[in-house]
Formats: sequence, structure tokens, C-alpha cells
Amino acid sequence: MLLLVYVFNFVDRQILAILAGSIQRDLHLSDGQMGLLGGLAFALLYSTLGVPLAWLADRTSRSWVITVSLALWSGFTALCGFAQGFWHIFLARLGVGIGEAGGVAPSYALIADYFPAHRRAFALSVYSLGIPLGSAAGVLAGGYIAAMVDWRAAFVAVGLAGILVAPLFKLTVRDVPKPALTDAEPAPRFRVIAGTLARKPSFWLLSFGAATSSMLGYGIAFWLPSLLQRSFGLSLVEVSHFIGAMLLLGGVAGMLLGGWLGDRLGSGDRAFLAYLPAVAFVIGVPLFAAGIYSSDARLAFVLFLVPQAMAYVWLGPVLSAVQMLVPPAQRSTASALFLLINNLIGLGGGIFALGALSEALTPTYGQDALRYSMLYSLGLYLVSAVLMTLAGPRLRRDCA
Repeated sequence: MLLLVYVFNFVDRQILAILAGSIQRDLHLSDGQMGLLGGLAFALLYSTLGVPLAWLADRTSRSWVITVSLALWSGFTALCGFAQGFWHIFLARLGVGIGEAGGVAPSYALIADYFPAHRRAFALSVYSLGIPLGSAAGVLAGGYIAAMVDWRAAFVAVGLAGILVAPLFKLTVRDVPKPALTDAEPAPRFRVIAGTLARKPSFWLLSFGAATSSMLGYGIAFWLPSLLQRSFGLSLVEVSHFIGAMLLLGGVAGMLLGGWLGDRLGSGDRAFLAYLPAVAFVIGVPLFAAGIYSSDARLAFVLFLVPQAMAYVWLGPVLSAVQMLVPPAQRSTASALFLLINNLIGLGGGIFALGALSEALTPTYGQDALRYSMLYSLGLYLVSAVLMTLAGPRLRRDCA
């Protein structure tokens, strides 16, 4: 059920990417405005409200916080279908971000409660399959509904589906009972949790390493449908097939591989929870570049498969490492602070940065400006690899 809700999380988050071209034509929006809708409009409140909602989940019921969040973000997704201009859809995307703020960090904590440390990276990777599965479902469903009806119907359909799942989730998922707290051991205050993490260098290196990689990951995920239409000449349905297959084959394989290797290597040496993502990012850069620069869609698909897998390797190991940095009662809040950095920089900045860079390069490269925007941005993976490598030895010392 946690995986199903996470699938809806990414369906509602990523459906905007496949519909971007239709929305731009209908509402007369620029690449820069679409970058704001895909990144900042969602990430602004998604990142910041995630912290107080996770703190609330640690002190009350994680399953209730997730249930209410699912119903809220699904409702705002449906409202996107009624937008008449930039500010209408901007505010609706803010609402989606408010709802999704309460979904992920409490889920990480629930999984960490249910699974021991030596199995946790794989468990978190299975949960994180919601990213490629939800993204694939979003582009496939959005592409087909938009092609058969219009982009507005796509938003309404996926939003209503999420609302229907919310009560089923609450009936199914139970919180793990928290250990009894004595008078001498009160519930941890937020500043205590934040202070614990602030003193651990591995937390900062993991967070900024993930954020740097997420700038490129979210940017490519959002703008790839537009690139395939502009530079490769694919139709909306062909784009949905291309990206859906790429996510299901490459994304799922990379996610599970990262979790399996994270448990296998990280149980002996915690540093490998950071080294694995570093290696994956370095492998991904040249293959991503070759795929982006190619002129044939079939060749690009083959070239994208391996780097798409490498882009997801980091989730299981890094998310597992963050859970190890604090005691169980602080896991939701620690996850939210990690997500605050990752999403505010990665999601909030990446999509907008690639769109703005594309606009800046248009006078030089014309229709291929988006292609070169992605190529220039691949350096972000190399920066992330350096930060993850530095995090490795510090993670050995910092685990709780």
C-alpha cells in the first residue's frame, strides 16, 4: 500500500511533464514558466511543509498523516484540469506540493520501523519503485488521455483515482507501536533532532550529493518529453511509449540493484551506502550524453537504458543511511530534513534551471537548445559523485 500511494505521488507529480507541450500551447506559456510549474510551484511548499508534517507524524500517527496527504494532493491534481492561465495552474501545483509534503518522510520511517538495518536498503528500494512506476504510469496515462480527450481530462482522472485510494490505505496500513517514553525520556523536540543531524558531516554530504543529482534527474525527467517531440519528432503517444518503457526497464532495474547492493555491501561497511551512488553517477554521464546527442530515437532509447538505471541506484542506499543517523522516534523528521534539502534544491531548482538555460541557448541553437541545456547540465552528476565519495568514510563514524 505504501508503494501504491507512492505511485500516485509520482503520477500526480510527473504527469505535468508529458502534458507540458499541450499546456504550453493552450495557455501560451514559455519554457521558463513551465520550469516554474514543474519545479518551484511544487517544490516550494512540498519541501518546507514536509518538516512540520513529519514531526507531527513522529508524535502522532504516520498512517493518518499519509492518508490525509494523499486525499489532499489528489484533489489539487484534479483542480489543475480547470486552470485558465499560468497563475491558476501555479496555485493548483502549490496545493499538490502541500499534500505531497506529508507522504514520503512518514513512509520512510514506517519502513525503517518494519525492517531491520541489514534489509532496509532493499525494502526502501522496493518502496521507491513508486518513482519509475508512477512516472511511467503518469506519462502513459497522461499521453493516452490527452491524445484521446485533452490534457484537462488527464489531470481530473488521475486526481480522482487517488482520492478513491485514500480510505483503502487507512484501513490497510497500521503504525508500528512506538516504544513507551518515560518521564526521563521525553519525546524529542525538533531542535534536538536538527541539532543531532547538524553535527554529522555525512548528513550534509549525502543531502547535498542527492540534491545535486536530483537537479539533473528531475530536470531530465521533466524536459525529456519536450526534447523527444522537438528534436526527435516523436508524437505525444510515441513519447509516452518511449519514456514509459525506459522507466519500467531501466528505472526498476536500477532501483532494485541499488537496494540489493546497498544491503549486501553496506551491512559490512556503511561507507558503501555512499560509494555505490558515486560509481553509478560516473557510469551514467557518458551514456546520457550519447543518448541526448544522438539523432535517432531508437538508438537514444538503447543508450538511455543504462544511465536511467544508474540514476536510481542511489535511493535505497542513501535513504537507508539517513535512517541510521538517528534513533527510531526521530526518523520521519530526519527524512523530512533530508528531503527539504534534496527537493528544494533538486526539484525546485533543476527543472527551472534546465528550462531557463534552454531559453538562454535558443538564439544560438534554436530548436536544439533544450538538447544542449541537458548536455551542459550533466556535470551535476560528477559533482554529486564527489560529494558521495566524501560522505563514505564519515558515514562509518556518524551512524547511530
